[in-house]
Amino acid sequence: MTPRPRTATDAQVLAAAMRAMSSLGPARLTLADVAGEAGLSPATLVQRFGSKRGLLLAVAKLGADAADACFTGARAAHSSSPLDALVFAATEMTRYMKSPEEVANGLAFLQMDVSDPDFHRHARQGARRTLAGYRALLDDAILAGELAPCDTAGLARAVSSLSGGSLLAWAIAREGSAEAWVRGDIALLLDPYRQSAPGKRRRPPIRESTRRARRP
Repeated sequence: MTPRPRTATDAQVLAAAMRAMSSLGPARLTLADVAGEAGLSPATLVQRFGSKRGLLLAVAKLGADAADACFTGARAAHSSSPLDALVFAATEMTRYMKSPEEVANGLAFLQMDVSDPDFHRHARQGARRTLAGYRALLDDAILAGELAPCDTAGLARAVSSLSGGSLLAWAIAREGSAEAWVRGDIALLLDPYRQSAPGKRRRPPIRESTRRARRP
């Protein structure tokens, strides 16, 4: 077995913290858990971040700062289609939260974002960047002829709200993969705005899970 490195960058430590928190949630998470994941001592984490709260605030800031990188990556992966890039960005969380338990742990962190002013500051900044990213892609989709002219600010808010809410709904329903579930909901939201060939009506795509009533 390859020994763990004696040191790790702050970025590596925060990545380790996110992995540990996905498994344990913010309440059960300890500095020892993160230290073990990062290959460092708890004392080293205290020196760098001051406390568990300081470490979690750094994770929150990282999440806010990562919004711009998410959209940059989405555009690079789907340079020919702003709409495809938007769907890629809207389903990003499904590639990190792959189980209902991880979704639950993410919701526990969201409680801190909503109730704690220091965490809320980062969450609000991330939300603003996310809305700006969605709106820019929607504006580009109109210019590219993929979407009909519409209120892109309002539609960006709808995409942002739906992507998070859809992931939660999947965690409850547990049908198929999280990514497929969220993609299906985003497709249903965007379909009425899509441009179609003259004289040809677009038929909304129907996901298999929508053919039957979803149980509460």
